Amino acid sequence: MKQRDLLSVTSLLSVLLLALHIGFDRAGLNHLVGVAILLVVVCGAVLLRERPSGKVIMLLGGVMAAGMLPLHMRNGLRPEFLEKSGALLFIWTLYVLGVTGGLSVILAVQALRDRRVAS
Repeated sequence: MKQRDLLSVTSLLSVLLLALHIGFDRAGLNHLVGVAILLVVVCGAVLLRERPSGKVIMLLGGVMAAGMLPLHMRNGLRPEFLEKSGALLFIWTLYVLGVTGGLSVILAVQALRDRRVAS
């Protein structure tokens, strides 16, 4: 698999996991902001994947995905939360988001650097 294909796949996987993460939140208009952000990342991964702007969008999407774990874990998890059903899925989603987001960041930086060297 080519590196640019792997970047698109990890970005789309991050979008899927971010959507799952947003689904844990209570319903409201704030979901529209999340959907708009995810739409931009999907456009970067699918429509603009060959352009530098698409790589920058995927880089920023990876940073957002990787940032979910430290953002949610900075104060730890309350014991009453851990007893709820779905807590394990939420924590698992955060861990996988950290991995896929971090990998997306690495791949996007490499793709941007390689493009710069080739020019």
